[in-house]
Amino acid sequence: MPPTPLVECVPNFSEGRDLSKIDAIVYAIESVPGVYLLDRSSDADHNRSVITMAGAPEPLLAAALRAVGKAAELIDLTAHIGAHPRIGATDVLPFVPVRGITLEQCAALAQTAGHEIWRRFRIPVFFYEAAAMRTDRKNLESVRRGLFEGLREEIASNPERAPDVGDRRVHPSAGAIAVGARKFLIAYNINLNTPDVAIAKRIAKRIRASNGGLPFVKAIGVDLRSRGLAQVSLNLTDFEQTPIHAVFGAVKKEAAAEGVTIAHSELIGLIPRAALEAASGHDLLFENFSDTQVFENRVWWAENKESTQASGEPSTGR
Repeated sequence: MPPTPLVECVPNFSEGRDLSKIDAIVYAIESVPGVYLLDRSSDADHNRSVITMAGAPEPLLAAALRAVGKAAELIDLTAHIGAHPRIGATDVLPFVPVRGITLEQCAALAQTAGHEIWRRFRIPVFFYEAAAMRTDRKNLESVRRGLFEGLREEIASNPERAPDVGDRRVHPSAGAIAVGARKFLIAYNINLNTPDVAIAKRIAKRIRASNGGLPFVKAIGVDLRSRGLAQVSLNLTDFEQTPIHAVFGAVKKEAAAEGVTIAHSELIGLIPRAALEAASGHDLLFENFSDTQVFENRVWWAENKESTQASGEPSTGR
């Protein structure tokens, strides 16, 4: 028999300080049978939370819609201040093929989600990556240009800013949403031993693909004010083409040229085992890393939860 289709979904929410709101979103997700909550991560400086969940397409879609609806109830983007770019209370909603399903089928799932989001919540939708309906919207940066404030001003008057689904107006408090389908993405931050965010921004500009740097790498400089550090915040969109240790090495080299060192690096969410294996032998100065951040471990534990609890096995998986 063919394997049961398994899809990952990684919604990003524009709230990283009031964790009671994220708790409520998580509760909405967990109320759907057949959906596995794999990871949650919140950052106060970014004022953003990332939730990783997985399941078969139908229940996963139901959980994603409940999460978007709950975020629209609780998060007011007009009062949101944070270091991370955003256009919505639920900023991005990507679907990722894991097992028994293609990227094209995930794109169709994303488009179904987008139409339901507009129908239920009246939040305008932009499709990106493999779900994009326009070539100029494949890159998330293009969709998020101008952020919530800029989109709010331009959506009605600029045809280039019209949503793919919905009226040409943002939701008053929840903004808009980018819904997509993509391969595994590694969200990876490298923190510098300096509070000078200008240095992080220069490094980010030099290494990101859009400026001729490393292929499949997106990067911005972020001020971690609460920690007194500057951060190079990265998305690795194809770790097989540009492995994580190559990115770390490039940032380390650029940091040395700026006269600073790396304090540590950190993963946001989960990482595929193959990405870690490719970086074997390289010291990435991970902060607080554990094997529970390996995607396959979390899936294994989620799918075997009842049997592991009965046998008393640890929840870190294998």
